Amino acid sequence: MRRAIRTVALLAVVGLVAAACGGSSTPSSSGGSKIKIGMVYDLAGRGDHSFNDSAYEGLQKAGQDFSNIAVKDLTPVATGSNREALMRLLAQQGYGLIFGNGFAFQDSCVKVAKDYPNIKFACTDTGVPDLTPSSNLLNMDFAANQGSFLVGAAAALKSKSGQIGFIGGVDVALIHDFQAGYEAGAKYINPNIKIDVKYLTTPPDFSGFSDPAKGKEAALGLYQGGDDVIYHAAGGSGDGLFAAAAEFSTGAGPGKVWAIGVDGDQRGSAPADEQPYILTSMIKKVGTAVYDEIKDFLDGKFQGGTRVFNLADGGIDYATTGGDVDDIKAKLDDLKQKIISGEITVPTGSS
Repeated sequence: MRRAIRTVALLAVVGLVAAACGGSSTPSSSGGSKIKIGMVYDLAGRGDHSFNDSAYEGLQKAGQDFSNIAVKDLTPVATGSNREALMRLLAQQGYGLIFGNGFAFQDSCVKVAKDYPNIKFACTDTGVPDLTPSSNLLNMDFAANQGSFLVGAAAALKSKSGQIGFIGGVDVALIHDFQAGYEAGAKYINPNIKIDVKYLTTPPDFSGFSDPAKGKEAALGLYQGGDDVIYHAAGGSGDGLFAAAAEFSTGAGPGKVWAIGVDGDQRGSAPADEQPYILTSMIKKVGTAVYDEIKDFLDGKFQGGTRVFNLADGGIDYATTGGDVDDIKAKLDDLKQKIISGEITVPTGSS
């Protein structure tokens, strides 16, 4: 009896923790007939104006478009230590499709998918090997190097100093792909361009994805060193880059400098006083991928393995909001088509 009481108490505590971490959900039907689809965000969670917000938009759009589903999203604690626990909680609650949004979910996705073979899992930017179409786990990957090539070319075309920068949130293989594409695009335009690289943290410290103050400090240092365009792949820390670009351009700096966003069209989501300094963004359509996978799941077409979203299928692109790349858009679109056709092969961080 004591063991039973302890078990009930523990489940009650888990429920309270989940409620505290939870985002939004659509109500289940009274008969419990709705198909439940869940998502666990990576560090920073919703409100990062980037990766997680894009995933949220895709989840919510599906919740609105498909009347037979109920969606729920959860955010882990700041350290991310309860990612796996939140995924297990959704599995225990009968969610049929569960998303793990971020490369740090890889180990958790493998473990939970193995323990719940009748549930489907889709994890973003993971590289789980040896998956097949019959697996219950899907790697949702993105050719971020391709989009980064385009914004690297934009940086080189707009730079007046011949010196540009890159800020990575955490020094990991995934972000190396962004860096490699950016450098390749810039050097395609100007083989002699100087590219400064700064990573905010190294594993096991992943705070580089959620520390705008650190991002601003790094950006100001690069601007002061002569960089006049900086691209970030740093999640929520990128907000610091935009603040630095505005501050440097309107302060004691030599003139206007540019920032380049990532994952979403960040000019549209940044504060109004920072928007004029965001040249473009490398758009990684996580929300579109989430929506598409939900639709496939509902249509009985879910397949495990690896799916790569790229320029050719519209999963990757660059932003034109604000019109500051209008004068170079034809050039960027030509490069885009050359990548799609295979005329240009964009390197990755490992190539």
